[in-house]
Amino acid sequence: MAGHSKWANIKHRKGKADAQRGKMFTKLSRYITVAAREGGADLEYNSALKSAVEKAKAENMPNDNIDRAIKKGIGDLDGANYEEVQYEGYGPSGVAVLVECLTDNRNRTASDVRHAFDKFGGNLGATGCVGWMFDRRGLITIAKSDSVSEEELTLQAIDAGAEDFSAEEEVYEIVTAVEDFNTVKEALSAEGYELASADLVYLPQNTTALESQDDIKNMVKMIDALEDSDDVQNVYHNWEIPEDFEI
Repeated sequence: MAGHSKWANIKHRKGKADAQRGKMFTKLSRYITVAAREGGADLEYNSALKSAVEKAKAENMPNDNIDRAIKKGIGDLDGANYEEVQYEGYGPSGVAVLVECLTDNRNRTASDVRHAFDKFGGNLGATGCVGWMFDRRGLITIAKSDSVSEEELTLQAIDAGAEDFSAEEEVYEIVTAVEDFNTVKEALSAEGYELASADLVYLPQNTTALESQDDIKNMVKMIDALEDSDDVQNVYHNWEIPEDFEI
């Protein structure tokens, strides 16, 4: 199963300093602006924008910031023209890495991404070198609690059209086909479930374990360096994170 949320949970436990929160708001603003530019400002008819706004609100992003990002997207306010760029490469010991970016300067972004790979034992590859190792899927997580019945949630998720369900350490993970993502998300919300996250993601088909502590340290540093860039929206990898791993 996916296990995709494990890294997010580990990062969350590190805490959110003001600098980290500001960086998150910058990334979310770009995400909202691009979604609004491509599909308009009406959340009812623009599922990508609706998802972006929901994600921003889950991170307690101020409404003024959200409104400003939407206005930049539809041209009511001046703003940079962001485009989506994806990079692929290998981390320590051949771990597959996919990096999604929103940038207004491809040269800057490519340089930053390449530097992170090179510095920590990886190498940036050609387009398509690792993309085939990942599947595009919808991923919904719901926090475990006494009020959530695993059996009931499983049945409701599958009935709504989910492909897969698993109980991870802190959350339940529901995987969907891309075309069924919004249907399943809305069905679970209508049942009263509070969604911890809901995104279209890349899930690895297989995972790779890192045996040496040096490789593990470099993998963590490489992910951190990539995520530290305002241009980087998401970092996906097929590293099999150890069960007892803590940053």
